[in-house]
Amino acid sequence: MVFTLLGTGTSQGVPIIGCSCAACISNDPHDNRLRTSAFIQSASTSVLIDCGPDFRQQMLREGIDRLDAVLITHEHNDHIIGLDDLRPLIFKSRSAMKIYAEERILAEIRERFAYAFQDHAYPGAPAFDLIPILPEDDIKIGDIHVKAQRAMHGPLPILGYTLTDKIAYFTDTNALPKETISFINNIPILIIDMLREKTHHSHNNLESALQIAREVKAERTFLIHMSHMMGPTKKWSQLLPPNVYPSYDGLSFEI
Repeated sequence: MVFTLLGTGTSQGVPIIGCSCAACISNDPHDNRLRTSAFIQSASTSVLIDCGPDFRQQMLREGIDRLDAVLITHEHNDHIIGLDDLRPLIFKSRSAMKIYAEERILAEIRERFAYAFQDHAYPGAPAFDLIPILPEDDIKIGDIHVKAQRAMHGPLPILGYTLTDKIAYFTDTNALPKETISFINNIPILIIDMLREKTHHSHNNLESALQIAREVKAERTFLIHMSHMMGPTKKWSQLLPPNVYPSYDGLSFEI
């Protein structure tokens, strides 16, 4: 089984349109980050975590030509607005795409993609099978088993996902409940968002992300959802403690 980070950037991506900071003009591919998303591939099953505006580009880059389901962390645009681009895979499979999310988020999907849920839908519209889930639910999709975990994005409750007790994936967080910390304690790989050095109202900054890594006692921690405000990766990554690493688009983990 392989877990791939399709994108590791913020809602604006890196580089940002119109910005000429050191990170945005960098020639280092590690400083070119699409919107945050991840992909799980087993021998027979393919699962996406979040479907943002760069979904099409990410699929083409990785050569992914089939998908069994999508797990959603929360309803912000950079995590769901690419759902319409699922159409080629839906048409190819001739079946509705399974979308797993909390009911609040499914309601947002119904509203934003209302044309996909009409009684007499346009023939080219996507078809979604919306499946409600709750924190701590065990989700089985083919031979891929994940567990939903509660996290907080400022005041907004969202979901993270753990995979086979090997990887814990959290994006857009600034706090993990004690129950979540306890469940993922000593996990081999922690993937956690880190927006910038300065404190943010709904995202981890560098200090809080490192604090979560210490609390979890993960063997290795990889940082995602990184802003251009961090500057070039080669510069700030030298300041990280042992076993904490900056991630990059396309980084894969074999499980």
